[in-house]
Amino acid sequence: MTESPQSPAIVTMPGGSTIVDRSAVGYRPVVNNISSPDPADEPPAAGPVRPWTAGILTILPEETVAVVRALGLSEQQAGGLRCYEGQFIPHGPGSGGQPRQVAALQTLSKGENAATVACGFLRERYNPGTVVSAGIAGAIRPGIRLGDVVVATRVVHYDPRKETPGGIQRRSEEFVAPAVTGRAVNAFFTGNDPPEFQVTDPAGVTRRVRVHYGPIGSGNAVIADRNAEVLRHLASYNREILAVDMESAGVAQACHEQSAVNSEMHGWVTVRGISDKAGKRKNDAYHHIAAWHAAVILGKLLPYLP
Repeated sequence: MTESPQSPAIVTMPGGSTIVDRSAVGYRPVVNNISSPDPADEPPAAGPVRPWTAGILTILPEETVAVVRALGLSEQQAGGLRCYEGQFIPHGPGSGGQPRQVAALQTLSKGENAATVACGFLRERYNPGTVVSAGIAGAIRPGIRLGDVVVATRVVHYDPRKETPGGIQRRSEEFVAPAVTGRAVNAFFTGNDPPEFQVTDPAGVTRRVRVHYGPIGSGNAVIADRNAEVLRHLASYNREILAVDMESAGVAQACHEQSAVNSEMHGWVTVRGISDKAGKRKNDAYHHIAAWHAAVILGKLLPYLP
């Protein structure tokens, strides 16, 4: 018996339309060199885009003003928040003259909790390669002068403790930035040996600024006593600790825990100008100078950040 082919037909009623795409019409049609797309042949979905080199967190208004002015950022409204964005074109060793996309945000208040929340916003909006905790700090290691700048990729969080009848038992924990950030900072100090810079402030005064690299202590206490128990603890924990601030531990922990959410490590680094010696003479007199020095040194570090 011979099979009778059926005549194929496409009928379009008046006012209608027919679109035939990637189809064959006919009796037992054979289509050569055309196949349905194989999912394996499709390009992989793009991962998170990172055009932003750094997301900078500041705490005090003078820190924000210094970063905005030194890096040439402009204000942008993001919902109820004011962010600062811009392309910073670095100069000098390691720069390559390539612009770096930079965003900055001032925290709502002092302390690690506010820094943690702000860090999450920076990651969500900008997904920066590195989160920078920038501003001022109090020096605790001898030899560090007012106006010097400390750079840290290790933070000792001194707040965890146990209160006992015999006194406080501190249970500090240490955070270390990802190796890629540590290598970038190493390259900065290798390319600037000795790490000293002539920095001119907005008032036209030029000072020699020394940059120090080492761990920093961080917690929610304002320290204004050189005999404070927490300073004795930090000295016993690691005598190389350079200074103390109130936010870097929050930034470091936020970046560390983010890796559990999306398996992606965010780099972080602390850049702080020394405004006091964490003693009874602690005051605000050197805030603007220290904040400006930190912002300028951050600009010199940016070309090295991944």
